[in-house]
Amino acid sequence: MRERQAGRERRRAQEFETFVAGAAGRLLHTATLLTSEPLRPPGANPRAQRMLTAALARTYAQWERLRGEDPYDRTRRELAVRFAHEVWRHHRPRGGLLDRLTAQERLVLVLRLYEGVAEEQAAALLGLSVDRVRAICNRSVATLRGTRRPTARRGWQRPLETAP
Repeated sequence: MRERQAGRERRRAQEFETFVAGAAGRLLHTATLLTSEPLRPPGANPRAQRMLTAALARTYAQWERLRGEDPYDRTRRELAVRFAHEVWRHHRPRGGLLDRLTAQERLVLVLRLYEGVAEEQAAALLGLSVDRVRAICNRSVATLRGTRRPTARRGWQRPLETAP
């Protein structure tokens, strides 16, 4: 009995390590874009690294219960939730690529354009209408292009609910 359980744990750990080896780089880049920390030099993104570590820990804890769910999607969702809660509390951007955007604009832009999440999925994840997600994405792109002044509001409007 113990041998069987130990074998399952080894398989679980091996599957998770394979997942992390393939996805961690892109997920760290996503977290870095969300936190608006600099990409370079390496290690200049401690908030993003902490967020990713926590999101991966949660994914690992639920690994057995994923049942066909994409672990990358699950971890990305967990990153979005953690980011929203963190911004809701107190953090400000620190000189990254998307520093001129509000937290909500950064989250929508990263999900839609960097991660390629469909408008409907992003809207469901964020608890917004599809039209609102589209408007926020368009506004974010306009800000980055310099055709719109950044807004004064830097926080998140409301925290996301954690997924079951």
